[in-house]
Amino acid sequence: MIGALLRQRVRRDWLQLLLWLLGTYALAAAAVGGVASSYGTETDRINVLAAVMANPVIMLFRGLPSGAEVDAFTLFLILPFLAMMAAFMSTFLAVRHTRAEEELGRAELVGATPAGRLTPLIATIVHGALANLVLACLVFVAFVSAGYAPIGCLVSGIAAGAVGLCFLAIGLVAAQVMHTARAANSAAVWVLLLTFVIGGLGNALGTPSADLQSVTSSWLTWLSPFGWAENSRPFATNTLWPLALCLGVAIALGAAAILLQAARDTGESLIPAREGRASARGSLRSPTALVWRLTWGSLLGWSIGGLLTGLLATSLASVINSVTAQIPAVQALFEALSKGGSLAQGMVAIFFMIVGLLAACAGVQTICRARQEEVHGTAELVLATPVERVRWLGGYLVVAATAIVLVAASGVLGAVLGVAATGTDWSLVRDALVTGGAQALAAAVFVAITALLFVLLPHTTIPAGWSLVMLGALLGLFGALFNLPEWIVNLSPLAAAPTMVQDAIDAKGMWWLVAAAGVGAVASMLLMRRRELAARS
Repeated sequence: MIGALLRQRVRRDWLQLLLWLLGTYALAAAAVGGVASSYGTETDRINVLAAVMANPVIMLFRGLPSGAEVDAFTLFLILPFLAMMAAFMSTFLAVRHTRAEEELGRAELVGATPAGRLTPLIATIVHGALANLVLACLVFVAFVSAGYAPIGCLVSGIAAGAVGLCFLAIGLVAAQVMHTARAANSAAVWVLLLTFVIGGLGNALGTPSADLQSVTSSWLTWLSPFGWAENSRPFATNTLWPLALCLGVAIALGAAAILLQAARDTGESLIPAREGRASARGSLRSPTALVWRLTWGSLLGWSIGGLLTGLLATSLASVINSVTAQIPAVQALFEALSKGGSLAQGMVAIFFMIVGLLAACAGVQTICRARQEEVHGTAELVLATPVERVRWLGGYLVVAATAIVLVAASGVLGAVLGVAATGTDWSLVRDALVTGGAQALAAAVFVAITALLFVLLPHTTIPAGWSLVMLGALLGLFGALFNLPEWIVNLSPLAAAPTMVQDAIDAKGMWWLVAAAGVGAVASMLLMRRRELAARS
């Protein structure tokens, strides 16, 4: 029976898993090529690590330095992001096959068969474990193909896969605790982001070595699965026992999920759903108001992320000149991202690209909510009223646009606070305002394309929408680092968005962004007139 359920999950997930796995492999392979071309000499790598020691905040977004050798340096740059890819893949997989199945009523049908209530959960655990095994193998292949030491390649793959297993279990527990798949995904993602930041803080507060080439992490690192993975130190000490912590947590939480599944009723959760009001507020009288009511909590979370990112953009810009003065490779990277502007402008460009990514996530999540409502059958209830299909979809587009503006505005507010706190040049506020507006436009492109997919190919809305965001992030954030051709990097709306270059605006990519966002939004609204509700799946 487990075999049949496992085959069913593979048939449903093959495209999504393929995108996650190939994306992880591509990221690892690109890191190898990028380090070889950008930091080809040991002197370059030593200088970078010295700069990291001078400003440990950089380690919030990188790994744990373990030496200046090319393989260890590559893992310093990329291991946290490989682990994050595995974590996101695993949490979404866990919730999709547990809580989401209960919401749709399919879990009850399977539970009525000889499979029982626990077998589907066990099949999901096996499914997730196999997915992470494949991911670990792909990471190993990407590094060993570059000629790196096989034992270090093996530890690298195990580290990424172990973090994935840990978050697979976290997703399974979240599915037992929360009443909806959306809430379970949100809870798991917040745990992911929190532990990522804790791991980075643990590295930043660590103790540098005398030669400034490695860091002994602080105790905070040991509170995070990302910290455990980094402390395995691939290509340096190749220590496996920290990864046993990931496996131990995964086993413990997996067992907890099984016990909770056995103890609760199907469709219920450890945290029950709140009772609704007897009558709706006067403000809840339109499809747009309903969408806002359903999504405002997650949009608040994305906006907080934008605020913190904007704060870092200008507060760290005050030290970027001293950090990069003796490091031509790093200086060239910031100049490339700022398209020839100052180093401080490059820092603002980098962090506001992350703000744009957060805005895109908020907008795409809102459009994906329309697909979820359609699949759950609740959209049919709304459309049974005098509400037209175009007006219904328009409500999601309006809220998605509002979400983008809120996240971008939060980023600009954070930039203002960063300048006020550090006494940085106030001209950076202007740069943040321009770059934030440009990244909002870039985020709108992702929303428009996702809306068009929802109308034309509804079954692809969620996987394709999020895949486009992931691809845009990889090209925009890592393209310059990996020395990809400029025309390939600029295929990402995040990278093509206008930026400040000295005192002028480089608006080369603005027009195609405006055209793509406008055409996509208008086309989706027009085509929605003739679109029927898709069958549930």
